[in-house]
Amino acid sequence: MAETTDTSTRTGDGRQGYGWCHWHRGHSQTARLVQIIEQSSGPGAGLYACAPCREQRGLTPVADRP
Repeated sequence: MAETTDTSTRTGDGRQGYGWCHWHRGHSQTARLVQIIEQSSGPGAGLYACAPCREQRGLTPVADRP
């Protein structure tokens, strides 16, 4: 079986995880963090997008930015 190199949604023990896509509002195995919302007080938030939504909207994952 071929080994995949995309580990963006893998858990620490190697199992495939699920995420939430904030753009199509549904579960996804390809969701990645694309936007960080910082707040002056309290915790911030992160928005995640799946691969099809990232491609359609030209979103770049935070980890892939320079």
